[in-house]
Amino acid sequence: MRAGPIGVFDSGLGGLSVLQALRAELPQQDFIYIADSGHAPYGERDAEHVIARSRALTAWLLGQGVQALVVACNTATAAAIDVLRAEHPHLPIIGVEPALKPAVALSKTGRIGVMATRGTLGSPRFQALLASLSTQAEFVLRPCDGLAEAIEQAAAGAPSAPELIAACARHTGAMGRFGLKPGEIDTLVLGCTHYPFAGEVLRKLLGPDVHFVDTGAPVARQTRARLPADLPGGTPGGPGQLRLFSTGQPLALQTAVQRWLALDLPSAQLAL
Repeated sequence: MRAGPIGVFDSGLGGLSVLQALRAELPQQDFIYIADSGHAPYGERDAEHVIARSRALTAWLLGQGVQALVVACNTATAAAIDVLRAEHPHLPIIGVEPALKPAVALSKTGRIGVMATRGTLGSPRFQALLASLSTQAEFVLRPCDGLAEAIEQAAAGAPSAPELIAACARHTGAMGRFGLKPGEIDTLVLGCTHYPFAGEVLRKLLGPDVHFVDTGAPVARQTRARLPADLPGGTPGGPGQLRLFSTGQPLALQTAVQRWLALDLPSAQLAL
């Protein structure tokens, strides 16, 4: 018997970085991905808005028979995952959060940059994580207003669009010096699921010596661990199905999936 799909949602296109890791880790599983682009950006909205949207998306995905849910958005994880878990105690719900602990293990200078949304950086969940590590490293926090939107715009055109380069340069420039010398930032946490898709631009700006840390692969491993070991998938030996939905412009999601995941799939409009 085939198991239900795994539901994945984000405020927009950034969660595709998590979806990519999930499909690599669980290639035979079916997935449903929702880009809540019609109600974005989450990172610059209040927690009540994010919780309301997370509830609505979760309810719709449950109606599709999902066996597990991945909240592929740092802001939604920070604001809403405890609420979702309390309301759906029998559903495996996996979230994402900035990978501060792996960054501490990697850093040699003890100075770590964290790029994230204001919603993530200001959340009690993130502040508690930060406080638990405050004696192990110095963290330079940067709320990256507009960066997720610049990445989404670049998905429809050249990945090195001038607006994206300018946004990355502005935010990293405000954080201080990057490098391997004492006092320099040698590790950068990409604390939003959009930001790995700006990796090429960031690498050119910061050089080859800076470590980048994101959450895609750890989230995929955690998702596998939360599912039954003998879980049936799609066609044996073949890839599972992927269904795409957007509350905004479906073509933008379809184009991003084609560019970033190398998949030519249709995307449907979701009125939710």
